[in-house]
Amino acid sequence: MREWQRMLAYGARAGKNNTRTPMTTQELLQQALPLHQAGRLEEAKLIYDQVLGLEPANWAALHLMGLLRLQQSRVHEALVLMEAALKAKPGAPETLSNYAMALSELGRNAEALAALEGALRAQPNNDRTLTNRGAIKAKLGQPEAALEDFDRAVALNGRNVDALNNRGLMQQGLKRYEQALASFDSLLALVPDYFEGRNNRGLVLRELGRDEEALAEFDRVIAQVPSHVGAHVNRANILWRQERLDEALDAYGKALAINPDLPEALESRASLLWTRKQALAPAIADLERALAVSPELPYVQGMLLHLKMHAGDWRDYRRDKARLDGAVRAGKPAAMPFVYQGLSDSLSDLESCAVTYASREYPLAGRMMMMSPRRPGPIRIGYLCGEFRAQATMYLAAGLFESHDRSRFEVLAFDAGRDDASPMRKRVVAAFDKFISITSLSDRDAAARIAAEEVDILVNLNGYFGKMRPGVFALRPAPIQVNYLGFPGTMGADYMDYILADAVLIGEDEHRYYRERVVTLPGSYQINDSKRAQVGITSRAEHGLPQDKFVLCHFNYGYKVTPDLFACWMRILQAVDGSVLWLLAGDPLFAENLRREAAEAGVDASRLIFAPPMKLEAHLARLPLGDLFLDAIVSGAHTTASDALWAGLPLLAHRGNSFSGRVAASLLNAAGLPELVTETLEDYEALAVKLAGDAPLLKRYRHRLAETRATAPLFDTVRTTRHIEAAYEKMQALKQNGEAPESFAIAPL
Repeated sequence: MREWQRMLAYGARAGKNNTRTPMTTQELLQQALPLHQAGRLEEAKLIYDQVLGLEPANWAALHLMGLLRLQQSRVHEALVLMEAALKAKPGAPETLSNYAMALSELGRNAEALAALEGALRAQPNNDRTLTNRGAIKAKLGQPEAALEDFDRAVALNGRNVDALNNRGLMQQGLKRYEQALASFDSLLALVPDYFEGRNNRGLVLRELGRDEEALAEFDRVIAQVPSHVGAHVNRANILWRQERLDEALDAYGKALAINPDLPEALESRASLLWTRKQALAPAIADLERALAVSPELPYVQGMLLHLKMHAGDWRDYRRDKARLDGAVRAGKPAAMPFVYQGLSDSLSDLESCAVTYASREYPLAGRMMMMSPRRPGPIRIGYLCGEFRAQATMYLAAGLFESHDRSRFEVLAFDAGRDDASPMRKRVVAAFDKFISITSLSDRDAAARIAAEEVDILVNLNGYFGKMRPGVFALRPAPIQVNYLGFPGTMGADYMDYILADAVLIGEDEHRYYRERVVTLPGSYQINDSKRAQVGITSRAEHGLPQDKFVLCHFNYGYKVTPDLFACWMRILQAVDGSVLWLLAGDPLFAENLRREAAEAGVDASRLIFAPPMKLEAHLARLPLGDLFLDAIVSGAHTTASDALWAGLPLLAHRGNSFSGRVAASLLNAAGLPELVTETLEDYEALAVKLAGDAPLLKRYRHRLAETRATAPLFDTVRTTRHIEAAYEKMQALKQNGEAPESFAIAPL
């Protein structure tokens, strides 16, 4: 009730000082005020009605009745009453200030700001009005100006609880976490039981990485107000970050027991259920509920469709995708860029999605940190990644780090992930000149650490995938920043200077769809590791495959399988007698739905065989058991395609419309098999059927892969490293000459 008590204070003083008001109305107002302050609104209203019956233009009664109606959320009535009060007492700063709050309730924030300016002209040092103006400026997207008002209000009255709380919120929003913590500490020193301030303090502690202290704050809030859903959700988020997954699920459950339709809790629980518990069906149910409650909830529309694709649930695919595309084109935060890459191959839409995401979540946060002149010596390359472990990116890039020419480059790792104690982890740690963990650092502290190392070129190996840290790049810790390997597309951010690609992935006429400058490498952009695991030996019987039938295979995750692609595969199966389709198993829903789709297409569902996920060595051993790998269309195989070619398995690709859909085509060109790249879905289908019926031709392709694996540009780690190094040197030369980043191509060595 503090907010209303402060508002009432204006009216109480006015009632006492209004000498023109008859004693009878004065006495009535004195009776009404304690009732109003105690929340007995209907009783107070009856008395205000009596006052206005005696004196319709009584300013104090009109003002207080307007506040009462605002309390009751009858905002339009409140506005009428306050406008009448302003006629009775033009320019009254108390009424102008509260009138502004009513206007703001209706979203009329520009008018509200004008009213507050009028109030401050009359009372320039009124800390309450300054607090209100700061709140309106915050709503208008003016955080720095809002913070100035809160600072001034606190300077005028250090006991202004709202000003302290709002100042802390603004500082938190501006990522000035230490300052925000000081504001909330001052607030709680005044009012220890102010649970919202304590909850906000917990959020700041979380941002500072002080998880145990943050948990303690949320526990205090819950002890004080057991129904505080925000504290339950915030507590769950930290428990999740600490890998205390069951406790986190319990905390989300408690929040949803209080408010079953809380969209933030539904969204977060869905994410945990899917990413960490592999519980697809309940995750989908949570997202459907969240979207029904809050249709504009950021990114949920895209995530829901993404999970339904993982489930092979295409019942409303075309409708849902059309809605999602429309939202992306309208600049709405409807999908995260990595999710959208599995759903769209429109370059303009993909750019729009990335730009919206970058500007909303990771806007440029400051000028370049490293301002000192460059020191002499080798170019310092920093690789920032959250996946320095047994993971797909490292299966490709480990050899890159090892192969860098140390006479020309010093190579540093900035690790944003975890140590999985794998042989790959040990290998990549040993490959760097310095290996620096930034996992526990805030974005600002991580950026400062990178700047302190005087990195010349900082390479983002995650983009918007995995344990990503785009916020570090938004702080500009390095003079040159590069998008490479982990995210196949534009990041939509002007602080990313370059993207490494090749002529297949990005044509010259397509540069306009990338915020980065495009560096065109010869051959394929994709680095490969010539030391990757050797292909073992296994048998079809071990994997439930028919011994004498043609085996088509696809080992991408299920979200890349679109309805049109699956329909094409079913036609291929019908055309190739006895053939089977070998797919990577996902959630049981995926197999169930695809078997149903196959039956509806007239194909015996038993011809779909699902392979469980395996470690890399075992996966490479089973790949040669297939006869032909069928790539996806919208978002194709990347590391998975290299695995197939390394294992000697011919791969059929469709040259897609986007970077993500063209990677397999790029790899086939670099592997010396460009004839396995098709331009249309019809050609793709026809070539698959042809290859299935021409065993000698397919055998020649296998033989060619086996012969050239040691010499093909695709698997020549050192050659690709030298091309990448030439790109780095060109970038550095442009910078040293004072020139802006520009697109360029590297000549083949």
